[in-house]
Formats: sequence, C-alpha cells, structure tokens
Amino acid sequence: MNLALFDLDNTLLAGDSDFEWGRFLIKLGVLDEELHLARNAQFYEDYKQGTLDIYAFLEFQLKPLSRHPRAQLDVWHLQFMDQVIKPLMTPQAHSLVEKHRANGDLMVVITATNSFVTAPIARAFGIPHLIATVPEVVNGEYNGRVSGVPSFKEGKITRLLEWLESRGETLQSFDASWFYSDSHNDLPLMKLVDHAVAVTPDATLRAHAETHNWPIISLR
Repeated sequence: MNLALFDLDNTLLAGDSDFEWGRFLIKLGVLDEELHLARNAQFYEDYKQGTLDIYAFLEFQLKPLSRHPRAQLDVWHLQFMDQVIKPLMTPQAHSLVEKHRANGDLMVVITATNSFVTAPIARAFGIPHLIATVPEVVNGEYNGRVSGVPSFKEGKITRLLEWLESRGETLQSFDASWFYSDSHNDLPLMKLVDHAVAVTPDATLRAHAETHNWPIISLR
C-alpha cells in the first residue's frame, strides 16, 4: 500500500480555506473587515516569506471560534462549504484524489489550518484522514487556544509520525509515499517522502522542485 498526503490550501483547493473563512465571517458581520483583513494579509505575507510566527497566527485565527457557540459555528460552516469551498474544489483535484483512491492508497489531508475549518473539506473530498492544527475544546466549546503541536513546517512531520505510530506504522510501512503541496513551508516533509509533487508552487518551492526534478503540476 502507498501513502498519499495532500496539503489543502492552494493545493487541493484553488484558494486558502482559512483566509476565505475570515472573509466569510466578515460578510456575516461577525468580524471587523478593516482590522481582520489587514492582520490576515500581514500573516499571509509572513507565511509566503517563511517567517510566520505560527503561535501568533493561531491566536489570531482561533479567536473567532471562541466568541461563538459551537452550534452557531457549525451552521455558518455549512453555509461556508456551499458558498465558498465547493467552488474551489476543482475537477482536477477530484481526479487526483480518485486516482489514489482507485490505487488503494491510504489518503491523508495534512494542513496547518485548524481542524474546525478543514475537517468538513477533507470529508467533501472523500479523504478519510486529517492531520490539522487542533483547536482546544473545553466543555464542548472552543477556547481560542491550540491543542498540541501545530501542523506547520517541521510540525507536520511530528504530527504525521505520531499519527502513524498510533496506527502501528511508520513511513517505511508503505511501498511508497507521496506528498502534494504548493508551499516552500512544506519542504521539510516533502524531502522526507518518496515522491514530492509541487502543485502550482510558490517561487521558492518551484526552484527547489526544478533543481531536484520533482514533478510540477496544476490542479486549476
């Protein structure tokens, strides 16, 4: 059996689910547009430059979850899926997932974006496993803090190896491993798998992929 790992934002999705969730809440009148977009833009620029303070970002990202009951968040997320996410799920992305499914591969979405936003998206792709940053829950409600290691940069390796260990497996348990990503922030994990594939990559990842003869594809 092979292992197929998929980054989500700007890889399987033709957009960024976390950024779009913030914009969606702004449209609902839940977040202040000027303040939120300015901070989010700066965090996104830091992400592209490889200088993102993940804990500062998560404090910003998870705070809206702590301000509203889980039941209300779930209602909003259903609307978010229909109005925003489904149009970002391209036929090419579905085809790639179906190729790995038909091959009998173990498929996992592995993403830095929190699991509240991303779990329904992974399910919509029919991918049964998700490794994402986990928002802390107390008495059934989010408290705005992160639980455990964020699934970001080297943290993706930590979380993946922990997940595999919980299954009694290692990377060596598989005939081959694949990882699809758009971002140079994922280079630590991309260097670890057998087959790294750059998907509409940023400039840094593209240069690395070209140097190391990694496939470069588009799902747009």
